This record gives sequence, structure tokens and C-alpha cells, in this order.
Amino acid sequence: MTISLLEYGPSSQNQRVAGFEVPGDEQPRIFTTDNILSPTDLDGLITAAYRQIFNEQQMLKSHRQTFAESQLKAGQITVRDFIRVLVLSDSFRRLVYESNNNYRFVEICVQRILGRRVYSDREKLAWSIVLGNEGLTAFIDALLDSEEYLSNFGETVVPYQRRRILPQRSQGEISFAHMARYGTDYRDSLPEPCLEALQGSGRGFTGPRMSPVRWAWQKQPPKALEKAWIGLFYSGAALIFLLLLASILRF
Repeated sequence: MTISLLEYGPSSQNQRVAGFEVPGDEQPRIFTTDNILSPTDLDGLITAAYRQIFNEQQMLKSHRQTFAESQLKAGQITVRDFIRVLVLSDSFRRLVYESNNNYRFVEICVQRILGRRVYSDREKLAWSIVLGNEGLTAFIDALLDSEEYLSNFGETVVPYQRRRILPQRSQGEISFAHMARYGTDYRDSLPEPCLEALQGSGRGFTGPRMSPVRWAWQKQPPKALEKAWIGLFYSGAALIFLLLLASILRF
């Protein structure tokens, strides 16, 4: 039995209100197939889709979905279908889904697919229930089939961060593309060398993980093992001393 989405009340965030500000650098550039004039424009749209879903630091050649790109260029799928392929890809699953708990993953998907922050913890809970009970595919389909997505982006527009300008502030909020792809719980579980690399480079760590136990052994042996080695050392030294003493007394 499918569980209905838990009701939550949207807060009065300004992405729900029409903007009257003068367009500038804070305004997002909209990529849509409605005004594609050349193959170069379509390549720019595809790049924008990758940047929206994977962010700058994850835009690697190995993450490209070349078959879906060819389908989009041939008009066989829509932009919304292409976004679905990217979010359900193995790369996105490995880099984002497997590196977060359900609450953090819901927050990231709402940012990248619906183009806004979550309204409240209740909204995160509501979508987390859908993710936990119906699975990843059903959760992504629910976001892409929602009235909010269709009314803002439809079938032809690449999702973007909506309404970054906030009232009574000279600057907008930090773009979603500059936020970490994982939560603090995953970050704190990384070994110390990885944390130092993150602090020095400012980029996410995507290499092989070392378990905290393994890292603790490499950094400093356990106290019991250290005492055992000290005992063996002194026992060996005492045995050698007795052998030498016995040899001297024999002569």
C-alpha cells in the first residue's frame, strides 16, 4: 500500500512570490529547449543540466550519460526525462545517495531538482518517508512529477536555483552548487588525512575510504598491544642477559 505524502505547510519563502527586482548577476540564466537555435546552444543546456545535478566539483567525463544526451539531441526525450536519468545514474547514487542519510539526501534533491531550500524539518520528514518506504526511483519520480516542478520548469527547462535575492539583504544566499554534497555525519566519519585534505583544498573527498579503526591502528597502536610489545622486549632482553651470564660462568 502506497503511503501518501505527509502534509507540511510551506513557509513564506520568497521563491513563492513574484520578483520585482532589477535583473542582474544574481538572476539565474534559464536554459530551455524552447529557444534552442544551434547545436552549441543544446550543448550548453546539457552542461547546465550536469552542473545543476552534479555541481561543478563532480562534472567529470566518467559521469556523462552519453546515450541520454543523444536521445535529448534527437528529441526522443525531454529535459525532464534527462534530469531523471542524471539523478538516477550510478554516479549520483554513489556520490550523493550513498554518502548521506535520508534527511540530507532529501534536502539535496529538493535543492537541485525543485531549485529551493526545504521549507522545514517537517518537509524533510515527509519526503524521507517516501524515500524510505517506496525507494529512490519512486522518490525522484514524485519530485519530477510534482505540481511545483511542472509549474516552474515543465518539460523543457533545466532546473535552477530560484529567487536567490532575499529581502533586507545586500547579497543573496550561497548557491547550492557551493554546498557540500554530504552531511556532517559523513564528514566526521572520514579519517584524519581526508579531513586535512578537505580543509586544504576545499573540495569533496571521493577516493577510497579508510575505516576509523584501521586509521587508528596506523596512527597509534592500542594500549594493550603496546604493553604486550614492551613485555616481549624486556623478556627477550632478560633471556639474552641470562644466556650471556651462563656462558661467562661456564668458562
